Amino acid sequence: MNTDQKMRQSTSASAYGGRAGTDAGDGDPPVRAKRFWSARRMPAGIVALAVFAVSGLLLYDVAAVRSGRPAMRWREWLADQLAARPLDDPWIMSGAALLAALGVWMVVLALTPGLRGLLPMRSPGAGAEKDVEDAEAGVAGVAVRAGIDRTSAGLVLRDRAMEVPGVRSARVDVGRRRIRARALAHFRDLDEVRADLDTALHEGIHQLGLARRPALSVRVRRSAKSKG
Repeated sequence: MNTDQKMRQSTSASAYGGRAGTDAGDGDPPVRAKRFWSARRMPAGIVALAVFAVSGLLLYDVAAVRSGRPAMRWREWLADQLAARPLDDPWIMSGAALLAALGVWMVVLALTPGLRGLLPMRSPGAGAEKDVEDAEAGVAGVAVRAGIDRTSAGLVLRDRAMEVPGVRSARVDVGRRRIRARALAHFRDLDEVRADLDTALHEGIHQLGLARRPALSVRVRRSAKSKG
């Protein structure tokens, strides 16, 4: 049974990102590229609008009390609850924990780039030789940044996988650090299909021009129709 499974399934995992610049035909030096930062206009607008509404309502109530009018019922109820409940009350502790978690979440959002679905690509001017050529030609340095969506990169690599003879169907999931490819083969030896698929995907990753090339994991198995 184990021998039959070995004949019907072949698996290959290659750390392509760890050997950047050392593979055959890959002479590009590794490039450090910063991730794209999300503008976060919508969350910032919602938070600003909420703070403005709460502050405006509280300021209006304080001004009303100062002018001799009674305070709003919600503020009187809140003041009574805070005065009557002890600090170890479950509702007080739950509310404090919720506000603390919300504050930590907002700090994390402010300090992280976001846009996890966008992979940075190599700059056209990356590399010392290109910089020297531009300096000699008097070309002004222009900062150019490019990125590719992970879904689009997966579609490109899937098309490359479907060009391999023997591949019936393929699925490629592109992550930030690893690319996982799964394919069904309906003819040819599995090891041969896996080797050709591994080579095609390595070349496809190289042509994507990613600044940091993810590791590649390739799995090939025989389709159910071919087994029968």
